[in-house]
Formats: sequence, structure tokens, C-alpha cells
Amino acid sequence: MKHFNILFLLLFSSLLSAHYNDCDFKNKNYEDICHTVVKHGVSYKYANEFLLSYFKTQKFDEVSWRYLQPSKIKYHREKEKEANNVLVKYVPKMVVNLKKYKKVYDLAEKKYGVNREIIAAILLKETKLGKIKPTHDAFIVFNTIVVRTKPKTSREKWLLKMGKTNMASIIEHCYKEGVTPEQCNLPSSYAGAVGIPQFMPNSFAYTDSYKGKVADITKMPDAILSVAKFLHIKAKFDTLIDFSKMPNVPKVEAAWYKYDFQNENASFCYEKSRSGKIYQCFTKDREELQYMKKYVQKIMRYNNSSNYAVGVMRLAYDAHKLLEGKQ
Repeated sequence: MKHFNILFLLLFSSLLSAHYNDCDFKNKNYEDICHTVVKHGVSYKYANEFLLSYFKTQKFDEVSWRYLQPSKIKYHREKEKEANNVLVKYVPKMVVNLKKYKKVYDLAEKKYGVNREIIAAILLKETKLGKIKPTHDAFIVFNTIVVRTKPKTSREKWLLKMGKTNMASIIEHCYKEGVTPEQCNLPSSYAGAVGIPQFMPNSFAYTDSYKGKVADITKMPDAILSVAKFLHIKAKFDTLIDFSKMPNVPKVEAAWYKYDFQNENASFCYEKSRSGKIYQCFTKDREELQYMKKYVQKIMRYNNSSNYAVGVMRLAYDAHKLLEGKQ
């Protein structure tokens, strides 16, 4: 063991002292990642040290890999409605949060045109307003995906591409932060999502800081502004919802869940996908739901799930009513 430790230290020190001026790796995916980050301003030395780091690329997240399999994804989607129902009881905590960070929410609405109730609802759904603490490391999650995925199916090809773009984003983020690869630790969910709003690393460009230069989405003020900025840019969310124009959202939500259960290809908003897949559209030809549909579509840019988006709208609607003293 003593000889092994000496050998490891010699190897590690040689890596730190090596001179790197290219992206030559045995793993073609690492080469792609290296070229991407260098193109975006990261030094060859930093990119190589990161991708050759024993602590980053030789560790694998078995739990994450198991949860990302198709059977588990289906299970999580089925549990979405149950999760929405459970979260309704936390609406009073949303209101406390809305009052505590009133100045930040005021700024988010003024700067980005996104309702405070929508922002708080997303933060509640993602991490119960920061109460759920992540137990994975984002880079290791995506490295596991990139190393183990064999891109044969369309899903596997998407998974590999997603893993590579997020690995690149993490390297770029930590390079800008000025930390070594071993110091670059981003606590995440099993899916690699980071911070209170659960941003994927390739969405870090949409973060915003309340007072600092670099956003820290593990802090509530920055999480609030970052959600608002994301929806403003990605979903063209720039006009506040007039909740007086909304239908009775709890009743609509209940009716939607029943419809979703009865129809195999149900969608709250869409009649067909971009690829041409036909959906059973819940809001089709229902004039009274078109205003709600408009904003549910925007929320789906944050999480492409009808159940997620309708759940967010329900939580926001309830919080708004509670703030007005009508509930």
C-alpha cells in the first residue's frame, strides 16, 4: 500500500507539472469536450487537468446511472401528480418566502416580467424552497453518462450529447471561478441539476445575481432572479399573469389529471409534437382555458412536462389567493 501511495503521488504530481497544448485523449468524447471549452476561452492546461483528474473522471455515480434508466424515468413521471398534490400543503411556506424576499421578488417582476408566485412555485417544486439538499456531484453524474452511454437509440444519442454539453459547462464555470478541478464541486440531484432552482449546468448562462457579479444559485436571492431570467429569455415570459383572468385552477388541475390518466398520449397544451407525434390535447377548443394554456406553455420551457407546469400554476394560483386573503 505504501508503494502504491508513492506511485500515485508521483503520477498525480507529474500530471500537474505536465505541459498541455492540445486535446489528445483516448476517449473521443473527452476530445470533443476539450475542444469545446478551449473554444470558449478555457486553457488547454486546465481542460486537460480536469479531464485527466482521477477524482473527476475515474469516479462514477451508480445511483444516478440507475435512476436515469428508462424504467425509472417512467416511474418518476407517474409520481409527478402525487408530488403536486403533496406540495399544496406547503403553499403557506411559499407565502412566508414571498414576504421574506419581497425586495428580490419586486426586482424580478420589474426586471423580467415574471410573477413572484410562479418563481416561488418553481422553487418549491424543485427543492422545497431550498430545504432539499443535493447529495450528488454534477460533474461525476455527467461523466458517468458520457462514459457509459452507447449511442444507438435516439434517446441514447440525446443523453450522450446532454452529458457532454453539461460537462463542458461545468469546466467553463469552474475555470471562470478560478478553482482547481479538485475544488470544482457542484452538489446536484441525481440528474445533475444544481442549486435551489435546479439548473442544469448548460443553463448557467441564464443565472443572475442579486448583489454580486457571479450568481450563486444555492442562495435564495440569486435563485429567485435566475428563475425569472430563465423564463424571460427561454420562454419569452415578459407580461405578468392577471390571476383574475384565470379559471378555477384547482378544478382544472383535477380535471387534467383525470384526462391524463384516461388518455395515453395526453398533453395539456399541444396537439402534436415537433416530430409529428399526435397528442390528445386537453385545452383544444376550450376557450375558457386559453389564457391559462398560454402561461402553462411558458412554464413548460422550464420543465417539459404538462403535469409539472400545471402543478406550478396550481401552487402559484393558491399562493396568490392566500396573499390576497381569499383563501
